[in-house]
Amino acid sequence: MPDQQPILILTALESELNAAAAPADVKVVYCGVGKVNAALHTTAAILAHRPRAVINFGTAGKIDPSHDGLLEVAAVIQRDMAAMPLAPRGVTPLVNQEQQPARLESGYSGVLCGTGDSFVTAADEWLLEQKVDLVDMELFAIARVCKHFGVPWRAFKFITDGANDDAADDWQARVHLGEELFWRHLPHVLKPYA
Repeated sequence: MPDQQPILILTALESELNAAAAPADVKVVYCGVGKVNAALHTTAAILAHRPRAVINFGTAGKIDPSHDGLLEVAAVIQRDMAAMPLAPRGVTPLVNQEQQPARLESGYSGVLCGTGDSFVTAADEWLLEQKVDLVDMELFAIARVCKHFGVPWRAFKFITDGANDDAADDWQARVHLGEELFWRHLPHVLKPYA
């Protein structure tokens, strides 16, 4: 139905996902790397397209070594919000926590993602304490904008690296490998929105 509100897929880079492969009624938006770019492009896309839902697909580094492949994200936190002593790490200070919670839930089961504006290449004890499964650079901003506009969101991350010394090389070698898995899984994801 051309008049129906689209489903938006937000992804950082063209190397992660080819927009030409998207099914009808699905619009791919490239948001660029990092939380500021993600917030800006998510806001613009929601205002322009009034989507039924936003789906984030992207790559991630694994903190939990047992994870591989394509994973659905259940919740996301900010790993780089560090305004201590005004608030604990991960919590935005001086805001209403009910309106701007430190943990955003997708409503689906899956893993915990830690978003931040850094490419993780070393162990971080705080991530382990929070039971973060994987790390990315955009999802918290995307989910926060969706919450603000009342748009449902889901996220799927393809593990490209171990968030360690080899992460940059591993990411470059594997950034394109999750696309086929995501497109194959997408029909199941879209069923609730049909």
